[in-house]
Amino acid sequence: MAHPSSHPHPTGSASSPSPQLHSSPPISPVKDRHGHLPRPSHLRTVSRATSMMNEPGVMTPSSEHEHEPLLEGDLEGLGGISRDSTYGSTSGHDSGRKTTHRRKTLRKRIKYYIPSLGWIPNYSVSSIGGDVLAGLTVASMLIPQSVSYASSLAKLSPVTGLFSASIPAIIYAFLGTSRHLNVAPEAALSLLLGQAVDDIKHDVLSDDPTNGPHSDKGEALGIAVATVITLQIGLLSFLFGFFRLGFLDVILSRALLRGFIAAMAVIILIEQLIPMLGLVPLERLVHPATTVQKLLFLVEYLPDANFHTTIISFAALAALVILRSIKRLPVFRKMGWWWIYRMPEVFLVVVVSTILSAKYRWDEHDVDILGSVKVVTSGTFVKFPLGSSNMKYLHRTTSTAVVSAVVGYLDSMVAAKQAGSRYGYPIRPNRELVALGAANIGASFVPGTLPAFGSITRTRINGDVGATTQVASLVCAAVVLLATFFLLPLLYYLPRCVLASIITLVVFSLLQETPHDLIYYWRMSAWMDLLLLFLTFFLSIVWNVEVGIVVSLIISLLLVVHRSSKTRMSILGRIPGTDRWKPINEIPEAEEDVSGALIIRIREDLDFANTAQLKERLRRLELYGLDKTHPSEDPRRNQATVLVFHMADMDRCDASACQIFYELIEEYRSRGVGMYITHLRPGPLKAFERAGIVELLGEEAFQENVANAVAKIRQW
Repeated sequence: MAHPSSHPHPTGSASSPSPQLHSSPPISPVKDRHGHLPRPSHLRTVSRATSMMNEPGVMTPSSEHEHEPLLEGDLEGLGGISRDSTYGSTSGHDSGRKTTHRRKTLRKRIKYYIPSLGWIPNYSVSSIGGDVLAGLTVASMLIPQSVSYASSLAKLSPVTGLFSASIPAIIYAFLGTSRHLNVAPEAALSLLLGQAVDDIKHDVLSDDPTNGPHSDKGEALGIAVATVITLQIGLLSFLFGFFRLGFLDVILSRALLRGFIAAMAVIILIEQLIPMLGLVPLERLVHPATTVQKLLFLVEYLPDANFHTTIISFAALAALVILRSIKRLPVFRKMGWWWIYRMPEVFLVVVVSTILSAKYRWDEHDVDILGSVKVVTSGTFVKFPLGSSNMKYLHRTTSTAVVSAVVGYLDSMVAAKQAGSRYGYPIRPNRELVALGAANIGASFVPGTLPAFGSITRTRINGDVGATTQVASLVCAAVVLLATFFLLPLLYYLPRCVLASIITLVVFSLLQETPHDLIYYWRMSAWMDLLLLFLTFFLSIVWNVEVGIVVSLIISLLLVVHRSSKTRMSILGRIPGTDRWKPINEIPEAEEDVSGALIIRIREDLDFANTAQLKERLRRLELYGLDKTHPSEDPRRNQATVLVFHMADMDRCDASACQIFYELIEEYRSRGVGMYITHLRPGPLKAFERAGIVELLGEEAFQENVANAVAKIRQW
């Protein structure tokens, strides 16, 4: 506000005293040339900071433009004031502004829940080339992989793998927040499903001499089990996202996931060695159930391996490894031979092996081939998944569904976050859960479809080849669907042992980061992480995968609860010559120079979880300090006669914490220990008032800072 002398006074000289509002002479309003009253000064279009009023209660003109109409933007900013009214009737414009705001909000919400509505209208034609090429590249790798996962791991028809590589990807493309994530069946989850299918088949059909596990009835049972598992996985993932449980990937240990992946790699390797050695007929007779039994089976029956099958299997595996190694040589990138990097080695091996098998009739040498495959697996292409034939297996498969949903989400989030970080866009975990859940729910309407989640390898290839949006996934899904209906008959002579070799190649990818993680945990002395990793690994191998995952999940969650239940506190000491108080374990010169006083800084909010052990933690600080000491040791410190709490870091204190803190104060008061609370914020202060803590301690116990509290103590 300018000084009164800097402007002429409207009613008198500049030196006259400023009149008060109640004593100001009435000012007659001056009409403009149109006969309208002027607008109040706070609605003028052009104004200066000092033009509103020179004196309290006296309105002055600001400029010659004060009667000009307001701009349309000013009207909206001032509440939708109508230019037709004298002082701004807001009814019409305010209603229109609210409607516009609601529409904008609705559009934002729709784009949030359906992310594709954000990128589809802005899709650039220049992105088509990269997206199409990426879709074709991933499809060429995904088609043989999906057939392998379905037939060798899930023990189902190959067509179920192809459907799970296309239908979920289409749904996710419209609902997912990642632009590069490719959703399709995964080796680990296919194996989990296959184990559940195998167990139920043998339990239900073991006493039926006419319908074995590999009969038509057995195939129908497997389709029903797979459908109900995929449906449950979809529902669980959707509900996890709906209730905003996307933080699961944060609280679950990476060591747990690494132990699980390593165990799955070993299990898959043992599983696939059986068809690679041509021992499938013997396996059906002996039926080894656990991984250990299958390993012993391989050792016992290794001399009975089929010679032709073994040669074909390991020749195909060697070709895959050599071709993949050649692709990674940097010399081809320097020479500009980009097509070498994008060469689909898996597709090439499948095509070559199929041609050779047909030409030399490997099936006549007891080499098992793919044969004819029905596209429709259960009489109809689409079927409601909650039928009675499926629901009777609901309870037996729930544990498999829960484990698969959690593991699939963790793997997908790693892939999505890596892509998001690499290409600079955010990933919303809760929306990802909803999208993955919807994708699997939709897939369950096609009988036998495997659960589908994101893959780190496919997502990385998707981005490397040139994908920029989920159009790449739509192209990939379209190619896979075309292959489902038109390509499968051409794969009639494809040796099944080659499919096993393709899956064995995945084992190398799964184990690729395990040595690095082991060395890292050892170097960091992360013994608990190492214990969790090995526990998950051995339980999954020796017992089964579900037991290994469930036990490790429980331990991981208990570790989180255990760590969160410890209130973070530090002992403060004064820096000599100052009134500053710092943690004695962080600042060596800080000293505890107040006899009998223990000054504690609470470094976090107090809630029911971390306050339950507050009494024990304070007792240990009082007797032993911050050093780790066994409870049987003699106390190293004298009991405190006064406690001072520094609570600047506490923003919230819930009801349970207040109740426990009240009981703590009563206990210390009964011992004659004084207590002061400093740096308390308004929110916790209100909670303490409601809980009766302020009344119990008295207002003198609440000081502004530690220095004031110490001054009070020294006055005793």
